[in-house]
Amino acid sequence: MFILNSKGRLLPIDRPMIMGILNRTPDSFYSGSRVGGDDALLEHAGRMIGEGADWLDIGGQSTRPGAATVGEEEELQRTVGAITLLHRKWPDVPLSVDTWRARVAQEAVAAGASIVNDISGGRLDPDMLVTVARLKVPYICMHMKGDPSTMNREAVYEDVVPEVLDYFIRRIEACRQAGINDVIVDPGFGFAKTADHNWRLLRRLAVFRITGRPLMLGISRKSTIYRTLGVTPEEALNGTTVLHTIGLLNGADILRVHDPAAAKEAAVLVGAYKEKGT
Repeated sequence: MFILNSKGRLLPIDRPMIMGILNRTPDSFYSGSRVGGDDALLEHAGRMIGEGADWLDIGGQSTRPGAATVGEEEELQRTVGAITLLHRKWPDVPLSVDTWRARVAQEAVAAGASIVNDISGGRLDPDMLVTVARLKVPYICMHMKGDPSTMNREAVYEDVVPEVLDYFIRRIEACRQAGINDVIVDPGFGFAKTADHNWRLLRRLAVFRITGRPLMLGISRKSTIYRTLGVTPEEALNGTTVLHTIGLLNGADILRVHDPAAAKEAAVLVGAYKEKGT
């Protein structure tokens, strides 16, 4: 069990948590995650909460491979207003802002976000870690090499698992020195990783428990699933559930998902298996 502190509010992780994905972008790889207008945003968020999402993650910039970077002002317009609406409607639901920019993190937290989710682990904006420390919110530190426009070219490792683990040891120390108390680690499936790298990470996911930090799995509908099965992202829900189940068995604490209902069922069944199968 982990207990996170977000501005004095305690966020317990006493079971697998389900984080629902809300993308305020026109080009995220899975069309079902894109929510443009405010009415669509509230409808989609309400459905996710009703299906069992514990947290919601709001992003204003696509991070799929090769995605173009949008400007800071545009990212702010996409995210801050959405977070304000969601926090007003569901004040008890923790909101995460998916950004690598310190200013976006700061304004999102001021609007009601409780968590900062940074694909770069603080490497793309030198002000990110000190900003998160000042905001006193939990920080999701993901592994990635390069940035979304270059990461496919940088998917080179001698041994991906110990290299990603070493990255987390170094970044967690950087977070500690900056003053961040609560760090969640995310191995970054698909971010500067080939399918083979992703399979190795999933098989040895429990290794990252060594960090003593909550472990997030973000593999929902990704190419490792749909290309292996020969389907589209829209057809990858069943495959996603299979990999969520494997991830939960291997120690995942948080599932970042497009489909909360299916993820919730996987979490409940894996929990029953662990509890009653002894």
